[in-house]
Parts: sequence; structure tokens; C-alpha cells
Amino acid sequence: MSQYCKQPIKSKERLIFQVGAQRYSVCPVFSQHSPGDKHKYERYFRPGSVVVASAYVPISYPPTPTLVFQDDITKDGRVSHKLVAFGTVHKVDPDRVICKKIILSGHPFKIHKKSAVVRYMFFNRDDILWFKPVQLNTKYGAKGHIKEPLGTHGHMKCTFNSQLKAQDSVLMNLYKRVYPKWTYTIDVDIPDTWTEENMIF
Repeated sequence: MSQYCKQPIKSKERLIFQVGAQRYSVCPVFSQHSPGDKHKYERYFRPGSVVVASAYVPISYPPTPTLVFQDDITKDGRVSHKLVAFGTVHKVDPDRVICKKIILSGHPFKIHKKSAVVRYMFFNRDDILWFKPVQLNTKYGAKGHIKEPLGTHGHMKCTFNSQLKAQDSVLMNLYKRVYPKWTYTIDVDIPDTWTEENMIF
């Protein structure tokens, strides 16, 4: 992240990339720079952090230097490009797996030893049966699974490896694969402060 940018940048926000001799505008998807084969989706590119921006653009081979700009409107209404990040092309990989984490939460309604009736996580019986194989976790570290649905309004009976507390919360971690959208365009607005002498073609 560049020292000139103090605000976080939202994922899928339109940015201007200068990759080698190519300049284009695109809405990238941010993800963690991790060594595994699955990478966690990042909703924001925060100041001082390191992320990988993924997008469908013309191929450039590593380690092509890259500058990232953001449109900035000055006080007098002029358009300028503000440098927000810099780096290099990581790799050309259309099969990169980016996973978005979603957490469903529920509340223990009745607790009996290591089993509990949980509510507010689901609101119909079919959803409980669909997510029955997924493991459950709690805020205080217990693990368990769904045993069976109770009634038709989303109550379910769950078993855990330890007794729950009344103030505990039951959590279910779900992951969804995220793909970049086709937002590539070479139509980049020229800043009003640029002149023909300092423009690069």
C-alpha cells in the first residue's frame, strides 16, 4: 500500500492499473497473499497491508512492475489520479481459488449436559437438513454437530464435546468461492492537471 493512501479501498472498486506499458481500468477482487491453494477473500485493502488483486485483464508476465491509481476529485472540481498501491504481477492463474467466509450464528435455547436446542441460526426445517453435515463451533471453543431438526420453525437439537454456557453462541463457518467480474476497460480518464508534455503514451 502506498504511503499516499490513508483510507481503505473496498474490494470490487474501480481502480486504474499501470502494468508495464499497459494502462487500463478494472474492478479487482482482493485476497490474502498466503502459501496455500485456497485464499481468503478480503473485503477491504487496508493501509499498510499486502494483498493480491485478481482480475480478468490482458496477460502480463511476472515480475512486471505495477502501479495502482484511484480517481480523485480536487476541491476545484478537477480529476486527478492518486497513487494508492504498487507491486508486481504475481502470476497468471485463472484457477486461483478465492473463498469468502460467512459465519452463521445461533443461540442455545435449552441446555442439557452436552446437548442443546439451538434457535435463530435457521428458520425452516429444510435448511437444517441441508447443513446437517457441517461442523458447529461455539464462542467458548466447544465443537459439535447437528443431530436433528425440531419442529418446522428452525429449532434444532445439537450435541457438543462439552456442556454449553447460557451466554455462549453457536457458530457455523461457511465458505463460498468468489470470482472476479469482467470489468476491464482501456477507457481511462485523463486527469485535468495533465498536459501533453507530461502524458505517457
